[in-house]
Amino acid sequence: MTGTLTIAGLGPGSDALVTPEVSAALRSATDILGYAPYVARVPPRPGLTLHPSDNREELARASEALRLAAEGGQVVVVSSGDPGVFAMASAVFEALEQAPQYRELPIRVLPGITAMLAAAARAGAPLGHDFCAINLSDNLKPWALIEKRLRLAAEADFAIALYNPRSASRPEGFGRALAVLKDAGCGERLVIFARAISASDETIETVTLNAARPEMADMRTLVIVGNSQTRRVGRWIYAPRQVR
Repeated sequence: MTGTLTIAGLGPGSDALVTPEVSAALRSATDILGYAPYVARVPPRPGLTLHPSDNREELARASEALRLAAEGGQVVVVSSGDPGVFAMASAVFEALEQAPQYRELPIRVLPGITAMLAAAARAGAPLGHDFCAINLSDNLKPWALIEKRLRLAAEADFAIALYNPRSASRPEGFGRALAVLKDAGCGERLVIFARAISASDETIETVTLNAARPEMADMRTLVIVGNSQTRRVGRWIYAPRQVR
């Protein structure tokens, strides 16, 4: 096998937040595969073939990437943020598990700046103490499991980064998540709504959980629920390093 497969994170949106390592991989690629809006972030050039696909075609995309690399391509699979955080790295290794003939293929995973970290930096330091990340999409796991993880995270007093809060196909899920957290006693916690971070239409708003409404989030929003000690200092939000 003369080809290579690279799984790369494009960061949260701004080209300034793409790492030099990822930029170099994109420059040397012969084929780039990914969800169509992410592939559209890569400028076309001679010698490069772009392979955009739908959001729910992850396994097919991963299998095609393995095949193209095995045939000699310098293949890059792109995700937004970091490819290992609710993104394509897991899908590629799942496809690899089902295709042992490709297991000697050179594969690299290149990290990127996640939406969670970019949003936290804009707000201040809301992830300055223990935290967790929960994907609110129930496409690949049951809603009951999401509720359980929300309750346990609240009980453990983690700051919680919520990915994929609210889409057109499941508009009710985020409201249910807010209700679970309120029932767990988190009503006075600060909640950061960070939308389109690093893009030209970026917005960021912080309210208490009791004041949070489902329509404040969409699929371009990263939501951070602070822990019980998260506080404001001027316009900034931070989690104290010391917990009592």
